This record gives sequence, C-alpha cells and structure tokens, in this order.
Amino acid sequence: MTAAANRITFAIPKGTLFKPSIKLLEAVGFNCEPLKRESRQLVFSDQSRGVQYIICRPTDIPTFVEYGSADFGLVGKDTIVEQQKDVCELLDLRYGGCRFVVAVPERLKDIKLEQWGRARVATKFPRVAEEYFRSIGLQMEIIKLHGNIELAPIVGLAEMIVDIVSTGRTLRENNLVPVAEVMNSTARLIANRVSHRYKAERVNALVEKFRNAVNGGLFDD
Repeated sequence: MTAAANRITFAIPKGTLFKPSIKLLEAVGFNCEPLKRESRQLVFSDQSRGVQYIICRPTDIPTFVEYGSADFGLVGKDTIVEQQKDVCELLDLRYGGCRFVVAVPERLKDIKLEQWGRARVATKFPRVAEEYFRSIGLQMEIIKLHGNIELAPIVGLAEMIVDIVSTGRTLRENNLVPVAEVMNSTARLIANRVSHRYKAERVNALVEKFRNAVNGGLFDD
C-alpha cells in the first residue's frame, strides 16, 4: 500500500472547537505543534506518523469527510444533524457543549408554544428547527439567516428564533428568553464511510485511543 493510501487525514475545525481538538489529538499521541503556530497555512503533514491535517470551517467538515478529502472530522453534533451528510458518527468527544433553544422576546415568554399557531422562526439551522416543530405538531414558517439571529424579533422579521446558546448572555442582552430546549450538542468524531471500511485496522485503533482519552477525563474540568 502506498504512503498516501495509508495516510490518515483529519479535518480540524476553526473557531471555538480548534483548541480542544488540538488538545485531544495531542492526548492520543499526535504532534500538533505546527498547527499552533500563527499561520495562514491550511494543510499540515506529519510524514513520520502518516497523518495530514486540514483546517476547515466547521460547517464544511462533513462535506470534506463525505467526499473522502478527509478520513476523520471533528465537528459539532449540531452541524451533523443540520447537514445530514453520509458519514459515520463514531464518538461523542464531550467538549464544545452547547444547546439549541427556542427563544422569544421577553414580553412574550408566557405564551405557550402550542398557542402560537403558525409563526415565523429565524434560524441558522432550518432543518433542526423544522424537525423540532414538526415533532411537537407545529408548522412554522422557517426563515434562514446566516448571522445576527437575535436581530430578527427586534425588527419584526420573526416572532421567535432557534439558535445555539452556551452561556445565554447574547439572548439576555437582546431581551430574548428561552422557552423550549430543542437539543444538546457536543463535538463528535466522524469518519468517511470508505475509509472506515478500507482503513479499518488503523481507524479502529485510533477510535479506541480517542475513546480512552475522553473517558479518562480529558475534558472533565
């Protein structure tokens, strides 16, 4: 087997998941020092370990993995659910925790969801939102936005939002109140289906190392 065929490629997320992803990779024995340096470089190779890293936007990682440009990806459960790409979800990595909520302006917080009838909902995650409301028997008008979701109720674009929160500070600053929880999300290890099959021996060994690191309390603090 050629070196390229035996190489494992990881898609690493930019942003808030980057540092804990590096911490995890180092915990299982990879050298990530080149990834920590200030650089615009997006592809890094460690020939001695047969590993390549590509640095991606989190929302692009399932696509890189589905099409085989990466064997593994580290990405939030929220992105997996929203995109529904054809990948293998292998492990809950237990970091990057956040939750999806339905939030409304504070003045409307006492109105129960089932009393709304059909309302407009702004979100970056239309599939997640639509499936949630369908599951509770409501048909809402879903409006997809790419940022500043909290602005929608303020200017009358939507009556409520579905968004990810961690501390809830942004909601409070915009006088929005969570009224329902949609789902919880943490980072997950995903794999390309072909790689999972044809590189099974190495893939399974790596998954076990990740599992031991996570179960050993790497992110318990």
